[in-house]
Amino acid sequence: MTDTGREVRFDTEEKPGISNLLTIHCALSGKTIPELEAEFEGKGYGDFKASVAEIVVEYLRPIRLRTLELLEDEKYLLKILREGADKARIVAEKTLSDTYKNLGLVER
Repeated sequence: MTDTGREVRFDTEEKPGISNLLTIHCALSGKTIPELEAEFEGKGYGDFKASVAEIVVEYLRPIRLRTLELLEDEKYLLKILREGADKARIVAEKTLSDTYKNLGLVER
């Protein structure tokens, strides 16, 4: 982030990086921009960035845990892959058949 100054405030012209981080923090924490500006008044970018990082990590924690659970269940993953391949094969066969018909080719 290359915004100048140390003030944490929403200003897309002067502080696009901080404004972006404020938006992310608001979306994940449920706090408003004015609340965050007040919370970080007199503090520097470092404190604010650490708070954004913490909010993002906490938000992603359940997704990460579920991903790790799924990666440990090889049978389930193989089942999902087989089902996906079966669905894709059906779509691909129809698409190929339609293409042959549209081009006037004989199907194999």
